Amino acid sequence: MPVEFEQSELDDLTAVDRPWQTVVWNDPVNLMSYVTFVFQQYFGFSKKKAEKKMLEVHQDGRSIVSSGSREEMERDVQAMHEYGLWATLEKSDG
Repeated sequence: MPVEFEQSELDDLTAVDRPWQTVVWNDPVNLMSYVTFVFQQYFGFSKKKAEKKMLEVHQDGRSIVSSGSREEMERDVQAMHEYGLWATLEKSDG
């Protein structure tokens, strides 16, 4: 016999499965070349990918640079802070 769940229980279950994301925000301090360097250095992005993410930060005001468990994203946010970048973590939309 299948187990039935209330919609709120299903929402809770799917919320647990959604990954967390590290978001890097635009700031008036760091040079675009430095942000590109950090993305290459820390995340191992290619120069092309690092530049694309940096341009998202610069033009859109933010870029999602990593996703995974909350603990992993807390580590990435802390690393971005140590590099002097403004970063936060948030739940993925889906």
